[in-house]
Amino acid sequence: MTQAQCKFIEEKEYVEPISTVRVPTNLFDKIVTRSFAIICFVMAITLAVIISMATVMRYILEMDLYGYEEWIKIFAFWLYFIGAAYGAFAGSHVCADLVQSYVKKGFIKRLLLFTKTVVTLGVTLLFTWYGWDFFYFGFAGPLGTGVAIPKTVAWRIPLWTGYLPIFIGLSFMSYYFFWDMIRAAKTLFTGGKTK
Repeated sequence: MTQAQCKFIEEKEYVEPISTVRVPTNLFDKIVTRSFAIICFVMAITLAVIISMATVMRYILEMDLYGYEEWIKIFAFWLYFIGAAYGAFAGSHVCADLVQSYVKKGFIKRLLLFTKTVVTLGVTLLFTWYGWDFFYFGFAGPLGTGVAIPKTVAWRIPLWTGYLPIFIGLSFMSYYFFWDMIRAAKTLFTGGKTK
């Protein structure tokens, strides 16, 4: 057999990569993650279309797409924070986890991983609280009475429409990080043994 024939035979063999992305197992997670996927897909397409339209209008038609930045910010917040919530579910957030790489299996590693999940949950809960305050400020106005609700300059879009995804995304992140903490606690206290 020639080298080219060997290469062709090797390429025919497909080994499916091992995925570390969590798969939804219950109805709640299936509904939520599918909703997240739809929202992220729609927002990504919408952002691409609006930015493309603005580019064509500005550089080809030499016109301005009035106030498109206001829409871009709102759609981007929906994309980023709902995507972050999905990342929390899937366990696919980018992290420089030195514990996984350099600490040997054992009690210390399980303790450090549990501590990491506790700190992650604590920080996320703090930001969720701030996200609620941020949303409520946009929804009820600076006086909390519903009068003088902050709006965008050009299109007069209520700012709470951009603040809502921050609170929703952080709330779901807190929820999924809580379950990560529970799993890490079970691993810590059972000595790393699974069912």
